[in-house]
Amino acid sequence: MIDVRRAGSRYRGGDPGAGIETLHAFSFGRFYDPDNLRFGALLACNEERLAPGAGFAEHPHSHTEIVTWVVEGELTHRDSAGHASVVRPGDVQHLSAASGVRHEERNDSDVPLTFVQMWLAPLSPGGDPAYEVVRGVQDPTPYALPAAGARLHVRRLDTGERTPVPDAPFVYAHVVRGGVRLAGEELRTGDAARITGAKGLELVAPGAADVLLWEMSGPQTSG
Repeated sequence: MIDVRRAGSRYRGGDPGAGIETLHAFSFGRFYDPDNLRFGALLACNEERLAPGAGFAEHPHSHTEIVTWVVEGELTHRDSAGHASVVRPGDVQHLSAASGVRHEERNDSDVPLTFVQMWLAPLSPGGDPAYEVVRGVQDPTPYALPAAGARLHVRRLDTGERTPVPDAPFVYAHVVRGGVRLAGEELRTGDAARITGAKGLELVAPGAADVLLWEMSGPQTSG
């Protein structure tokens, strides 16, 4: 089954007056939707845009695997465990909140910042917080997230290129740039597809496109 969600259906959040624009794909904060709480292990897929100097002040997380992909600009990360880094396009940042951690995220540069942040539910709660940045992630080597039973595939496609969709109980496809065709559906920038029981599917790129694909194991809740 393929459930396509268009970019225009995302919940608009953030704080435009403070230079923060957020587009939520799932039920989030004041945008509560009991029929859109998660898909597989995925709890959130937020498109974030921060103006120069804007950012999120230090705030807490727990029992969540937080994965961030920078589209353009530079993201400055600091957390209560003493980690500090600058994340750039092509890098994958992973913060395992575990039993609890506080962090802040800012755009300390003089150009706009766009990133996609995804939250996944761990298979087992608790433990010690952990953090890493992997530079230049791109298939054929996906980023493994065993704590959530998931793997992130970064597909950067040229015009006319085809790429397989992982065969898995749950696959979430998010189009970062450009557009792709999937089983007769046209997906454009910001669109997403929630695929249950994926087998033998592929993405076709009419033009250059970047797509994030979450491959997730079961059994987990979808909705």
